[in-house]
Amino acid sequence: MTNAVYPPYPPILTQAEQEYLLTNLKDWSITHGLAVRPTSAYVAEDLDPARALATTAPVTLFPSLFPRSCFDQARAVSQAYSELYSAIAADEEWLGEIVKELLEIDDFIENLWKVHLAVKKEGYAQSLQLGLFRSDYMVHVSDSDSDSRLSVKQVEFNTIASSFGGLSSQVASLHRYLHSVDAYPEVTSLLINDASLQSSGSVPQLASGLAKAHRAYVKSDKPNRPACVLFLVQDVERNVFDQRHLEYTLNTDHGVRTFRLAFSRVLQDTSLGHDRKLIYTPPSLSGKQWEVSVVYFRAGYAPTEYNSQRDWDARRHIERSAAIKCPGILTHLAGSKKVQQVLATPHSPHLARFLHDKSAADKLLATFAPIYPLDESEAGLEARKLATDPQMAQKYVLKPQREGGGNNIYRSEIPGFLQSLPKTKWPAYILMEMIEPPTQGNAIFRNGEVQSGEVICELGVYGACLWRDKVENGVVKGRGVLENFEAGYLLRTKGAGSSEGGVAAGFGSVDSCCLLDL
Repeated sequence: MTNAVYPPYPPILTQAEQEYLLTNLKDWSITHGLAVRPTSAYVAEDLDPARALATTAPVTLFPSLFPRSCFDQARAVSQAYSELYSAIAADEEWLGEIVKELLEIDDFIENLWKVHLAVKKEGYAQSLQLGLFRSDYMVHVSDSDSDSRLSVKQVEFNTIASSFGGLSSQVASLHRYLHSVDAYPEVTSLLINDASLQSSGSVPQLASGLAKAHRAYVKSDKPNRPACVLFLVQDVERNVFDQRHLEYTLNTDHGVRTFRLAFSRVLQDTSLGHDRKLIYTPPSLSGKQWEVSVVYFRAGYAPTEYNSQRDWDARRHIERSAAIKCPGILTHLAGSKKVQQVLATPHSPHLARFLHDKSAADKLLATFAPIYPLDESEAGLEARKLATDPQMAQKYVLKPQREGGGNNIYRSEIPGFLQSLPKTKWPAYILMEMIEPPTQGNAIFRNGEVQSGEVICELGVYGACLWRDKVENGVVKGRGVLENFEAGYLLRTKGAGSSEGGVAAGFGSVDSCCLLDL
């Protein structure tokens, strides 16, 4: 990593300055829902048995510096990425060939595919699809003398449960508020000012995507009951406030009724009519029923959530229904790391299949970091040499086909990890060249404590895409895009020594951009 990109930042605060900043930060955060449920490590479960307490979300004291050119580059490809992944999800034959490479070595992918095949056999009840995507990037500093320009490189593309859209809008507003009440020393004014502080429209834009899908369902499916959007959530959800911001905006700005349903209660609280309409009966409202227009998955993305056949029956139950899924199971599978690898392997011909606009494809290509398979192809055999060489492995990260933080294997840990696995399991992973982002100073407030030091940032750009699948002879073969727009941004920041960056997984913090012309 290099420190040569950013100026010295932030200034050292006096005790009085830090106390003033933290008082305003904590009070504003709780007042405006910039919060999470505390971990049991912070508040013991016996002290909060009803899980009623809230604490400030992990957040940076200062907005982090971010190159304006890189911010603009990431935003500029947002719609193209949504077009790409909606096209992949609507090309069942191509996606199926990719997925089939994983079926014998990845039980989770295999079971997802089985659900898809079961629904396909019965026939699709809904052709409308909604994606609330997030494409994650890091700033990369080229080592090449011929190209020292800063650029963003994609870390991953998220197609399910793309979180923190609710909190990202709030933290940007927090930093703007702290600036307005002079919580930042005067010396920062050349960097932190109204022009450099970047707001995020993620809450209104993501809510707009859900509302547009809801209206499209009402128009095409003509429900004979009141219609609602169903937030499918985990039984124990620390990140409830992030989700609530979207719920409240749907209700107040769009007049859309929302409900929260734990994944474990899907079969208990919903039913399918003869036309496969998904009917929700809230336990708290006896005798009242709603027809579900959209199921918004904020659960069901990890193998740990499927502990019995009943859990898989619940997923199939939703997929069979006429509700719009966000995402449908093909879109979920399109977000696998294997798809990212197939697209990003050097000299891959696949991108042109889905993006016919060469200019748009070239802009996406510029954001790809080199990614390789670990199969027995020519590229895979070369990648195996890199991954098992202790020195060469220092430049790479090993990724499984999983969502959420805490799953990756980094640098020197790769050779030993692969040695512990049968070689038949190696193709379930991809090998990605590490992005080397520049570091900067900042301080993170987490669990009541301030941690200061060198940090690195990861930018996520949200996109909302609504499309209608075209089905020929029972096979999804193309789609018509109805809506496609950028939906705000998320900045996550972690200590420079931390490999993982997931906030919910306990590694990072939420942040906002202070744009810098470099």
